[in-house]
Amino acid sequence: MKTHTRVSLLLQFGISAVVFAELPTPRNVTVHTLNTNYILKWHWDQGPDNKAVTFTAQYLARFKIKALGKYNWTTVCEATSEHHCDFTAEDLYYFGIWILRVRAQNDLLVSSWIQIQFCPDREAAIGPPSAVVVSPVKGLLQVAISDPLTNKNASMKMLLQHMYYYIQYWKDPLESQKPTSLTTTNNLVILPDLESRTWYCVRVQSRYDFYDKISVFSPMYCEQTDRQMSYWQIFLYFLLSLALSFLFVLGLFFCFLKSFKVIKNTFYPSIPLPTHIQEYLCDSPGSDMPHLLTTDSEVELCCDQLDVLTSDALVNNVIMEIHAPPQDSEQDSRNYSRHNSGDSGVYSAEESGQSSQTFRGEEEVKLEKMGQISFQKEGRVESDVHV
Repeated sequence: MKTHTRVSLLLQFGISAVVFAELPTPRNVTVHTLNTNYILKWHWDQGPDNKAVTFTAQYLARFKIKALGKYNWTTVCEATSEHHCDFTAEDLYYFGIWILRVRAQNDLLVSSWIQIQFCPDREAAIGPPSAVVVSPVKGLLQVAISDPLTNKNASMKMLLQHMYYYIQYWKDPLESQKPTSLTTTNNLVILPDLESRTWYCVRVQSRYDFYDKISVFSPMYCEQTDRQMSYWQIFLYFLLSLALSFLFVLGLFFCFLKSFKVIKNTFYPSIPLPTHIQEYLCDSPGSDMPHLLTTDSEVELCCDQLDVLTSDALVNNVIMEIHAPPQDSEQDSRNYSRHNSGDSGVYSAEESGQSSQTFRGEEEVKLEKMGQISFQKEGRVESDVHV
């Protein structure tokens, strides 16, 4: 029984080995690289009996095989019908060593693995500059170079610090001549010894000498140099700019002065008013219109003393002035009354009337000046005097 079982297992194992050996492995397995873009490619002979063949690709860091002894392969492409597999998205460490492998399989058969060793730092190719811009500058040509980029749009100089550029340029693409070349690590270069008003063509290449990495050339860029400016032209332009600056400053000063004069004449006019208007405003003190005072005229202050009296005091003063005549006048009146007694009746009446009129006129003048007693009160005072 045991012998029969062993024979059965050997037969099954042998049949399986024959079945596995019938499916060939992929051949010409290589890695196509550019900067940090890695694509594993292989060839497969398509026969009539293996039309439905698919492929599986995996990778593993080499140090894990030696140090850990484990084989935890990472599958990138599984059951793909394509003859290539893109490892770019796996972000393989640029300075590491990796084991890549691939096999073929169909519904019943599986080929053996074929594997290769891959080191990006040593084997990955570098690309040309990502952009080249050629522009004329002062009779020469300026070349602006952009670094090659990784799959994450970072500069390859972060990985290859000693990378540099090889520049070739020549005159007129239609002329057959040996190109002039120069090397530089800068991203901005001025091509020397060029003729003015001449067409030149430029192309650039990336290089890394440690592993002899050389990229393909960039596309060819052609540009014409402009006319180089002479020293007398530079001096002339300098004088012209200096003159324009002086005129600009002078114009600003003139505008400031003009504005200052306008403001001054508006608020402090220097032109006097016409004579008839000045006479009307300054020489008419009785006018109701406001008048101006000249700066040269002196302001005169007219002051007068005003005595304020009550009505009783005013009446007493008036009576005293009337009833207190001088003594000479009393003696003359007595003599006059003694000698003219016969006409006393007539003259007394006339004198009383004249004296009353005179007193009334004088009192009215006084009351008008004092501004205290009305004319009605004057009549009342006159009647008291006559009594």
